[in-house]
Amino acid sequence: MSDRVGLVRCPDARIYDHGPGHPLRPDRVLLTWDLVHAYGLDEQANVATLDCAPADDPTLELIHTPAFIDATRRAGHGEQGDWARFGYGPGDNPIFDRMHEAGALVAGASVAAARAVWTKGSDHAFNAAGGLHHAMPDRASGFCVYNDPAIAIAWLLANGCERIAYVDVDVHHGDGVQFAFWNEARVLTISLHQFGSWFFPGTGSAGERGGPDAPGSAINVPLPAFTSDEAWLEAFRAVVPPAVTAFAPDVLVTQLGCDTHHSDPLAQLLLTTAAYRATAAELHRLAHAAAGGHWVATGGGGYQWARVVPRAWTLYFAEMCDADLPDELPEPWIEEAERRLRAEVPATLSEPALGPGEGDGAARAVVRSLEEVLAS
Repeated sequence: MSDRVGLVRCPDARIYDHGPGHPLRPDRVLLTWDLVHAYGLDEQANVATLDCAPADDPTLELIHTPAFIDATRRAGHGEQGDWARFGYGPGDNPIFDRMHEAGALVAGASVAAARAVWTKGSDHAFNAAGGLHHAMPDRASGFCVYNDPAIAIAWLLANGCERIAYVDVDVHHGDGVQFAFWNEARVLTISLHQFGSWFFPGTGSAGERGGPDAPGSAINVPLPAFTSDEAWLEAFRAVVPPAVTAFAPDVLVTQLGCDTHHSDPLAQLLLTTAAYRATAAELHRLAHAAAGGHWVATGGGGYQWARVVPRAWTLYFAEMCDADLPDELPEPWIEEAERRLRAEVPATLSEPALGPGEGDGAARAVVRSLEEVLAS
């Protein structure tokens, strides 16, 4: 096992909590860490647990405005104000206690992963609590307070990294990261996502290709609802490896949202854990082939918080560690997950194949069109 792998475990990760009934549950991260531990991955000789601290204001200001940071801090401490103009209020981003501290902790964890990889303490590093890719410089969005992937990328640029490729496989377009680096030729952003005028965030068309100083620096693969494993993986393989290889980044940064799963309550793609296993292997190969092995990974979306998210992210982390896992989940972990969920969870990492999806034909047409654009 030649790859040195860092696992970031945030203290107080539970404080990133939008409250009862909100779909983004902190238990999904805690159960992921528990499953990683139950399989013994964090005790492998090539794995180190990475310490992290909350990002300070200058680090947050690599992406976010001082006014937004101040508003987030004050709102989370119970002060009254016009917080709606900063994206806070009923719905996706309710105000919650200590939300500045919670968001800064997640951002600090992703910076810790980036620092470990960039300073050669680790070849790969994973922050399961991260991947909050919707936050904009001056407002919260889509359950995201601070945009930790963008902050980690900006930190890398500020510390001498010259080229970074960002690959986002969340079901929702990585709009906040794309916006942050729209006009930055040193950063390539690639997002594969469900797309439609009614589907959040409503951006990510194939025509979004980067700003005037960075044409071609954004690549979007907009996929229709009901795209299955096979068509999704065809799209990934057609676009991501050639684009990242041609860009030749110093570091590969990935957002590993698993709300693409067929059972996710907030989306309509039809992926299974087989797709996550295959994607993990593709990204691992790509990190070594195109980025010198330098791979910073974050979590992301995923709202089947007990049944899917821990299994998906453990599959990704096992790939980073070069570990082969038994398909059967450890029984003590199953018992704890079912206690929290108050319902049954799957007993294995693998799942039955679903077969073709209604959106597969349209997905392949999107990819053919996109291949023509990228080749021109």
